[in-house]
Amino acid sequence: MTQAASGTGESTAPDAVAVTARMTPKALWTLAITSVAVFMVTLDNLVVTTAIPVIREDLHASLSGLQWTVNAYTLTFAVLLLTGAALGDRFGRRRLLATGVAIFTAASAAAALAPSILALDVARALQGVGGAIVMPLTLTVLSAAVPASRRGLALGIWGGISGLAVAFGPLVGGAVVSGISWHWIFWLNVPIGLVLVPLILLRLDESRGPLAKFDLIGLGLASGGLVGIVWGLVRANEVGWTSPRIIAAFIVGSALLAAFVVWELHTEHPMLPMRFFGNRTFALANVSSFFMFFGMFGSIFFIAQFFQTVQGLSPFQSGLRILPWTAMPMFVAPVAGALSDRIGGHRLMGTGLALQAVGLGWIAAVSTPTTPYIDLVAPFALSGLGMALFFAPVANVVLSAVRPEEEGQASGANNAIRELGGVFGVAVLSAVFAAKGGYGSGQQFVDGMNPAVFIGAAVVGVGAVAAFAIKSAPRAAPVKVGDEDAFAMACACVSCWCAERPQTIDRDDQDAPRPRVPVLVGSSS
Repeated sequence: MTQAASGTGESTAPDAVAVTARMTPKALWTLAITSVAVFMVTLDNLVVTTAIPVIREDLHASLSGLQWTVNAYTLTFAVLLLTGAALGDRFGRRRLLATGVAIFTAASAAAALAPSILALDVARALQGVGGAIVMPLTLTVLSAAVPASRRGLALGIWGGISGLAVAFGPLVGGAVVSGISWHWIFWLNVPIGLVLVPLILLRLDESRGPLAKFDLIGLGLASGGLVGIVWGLVRANEVGWTSPRIIAAFIVGSALLAAFVVWELHTEHPMLPMRFFGNRTFALANVSSFFMFFGMFGSIFFIAQFFQTVQGLSPFQSGLRILPWTAMPMFVAPVAGALSDRIGGHRLMGTGLALQAVGLGWIAAVSTPTTPYIDLVAPFALSGLGMALFFAPVANVVLSAVRPEEEGQASGANNAIRELGGVFGVAVLSAVFAAKGGYGSGQQFVDGMNPAVFIGAAVVGVGAVAAFAIKSAPRAAPVKVGDEDAFAMACACVSCWCAERPQTIDRDDQDAPRPRVPVLVGSSS
């Protein structure tokens, strides 16, 4: 946002502290509540990764059970994310936000008390339901409560906190598991949720959006199809790829997804407008996002286990060693975001994916049961650099491909697609791991992990090709921004959940500069 002059003609470009001080108490309460809520649900995307080896031993879990510990959350989160904000528009955003936090809190308690891996996976799926409601509504509620002149700063802070949760998920999970037990990575959510629910009801204003018809048929078809295919991938190595159950799961799942596409093409109120994919920029950016998360989530699922299962480190030590990878976007993404208008968003995305692919391939090439950690620092840092270069411009590229009134659906689609990329990455790479290795010994684990990570690297490399194929737009003169905008940009770029709201431009292009106002990638308000 550009800074406006006050009535006396003086500049209103204060520092961040002064800006925050002049926000109303209601706006400050809203910023605090929504930031804590988004941190809680975002943290659970990766917090469980460093606890997987402990959970496997404690609950005697199979590989498929461990996969569902991650996938049950991300799958329900991805599918329901497209409807979370729409539910708030109809039934009241404050009420639905409180409901989402309550569901997430109750599911966290159920996960902590889970006596078996099946019970844990069901609880994780319910956590995903709550998270899918909370994530888009935190931004909708915050955006409505904050004065327009301070919205960029508030949303930047919100986005930075979300990014911190992504970065520190494995480290927090490892610290809690090492210091207490794996149950406490879920118990920690309970007191936070119990405090948040009454604060939401007491401190936030109720609001509603325009009423729209729910695409319940589309939701059912997409959910059924994705669950069928993912279930088949997860179970195939245990019961056999030619098993009638597995073949039936793939056939039914594929048929339901095909029916979903046909339905979305003809329904008046589609959950995911298929015409978006007729735009080259939108389609290729989402292909890149899918492949990026496929390789990243699928690989980190095994790399987090490698340090504990093979090298005998504690969960905290494991999370600490992954930090050069997951924390890199905090330092690089703000710079990359500032460079995206000069270089071109698609070029940064392609470069980032290429670096991520090289980093993953490097990890797979040097990993042995006795590999010293120093040999992994450089590929971890390279993968993190690539991740940062990808995250900074991707949402802006996606949103530039649609009209302003369609940004909610477009960003929600991008969020869902990349989460699904993570689901399929864990499922497919786990199938490779099971076919090539196992948990019998450190060498067996590495024998399975390395081919899986190599395939993850190759898939990310294909994503790089898709990103470079995005059409470049002629660049206009850069838009000047003030100190407040720079602060908001730095915060927002830390998180892959934020983007920039574009002005009206050629919707088949994405590189023209525009004012930097972060919006949620996943909001459908």
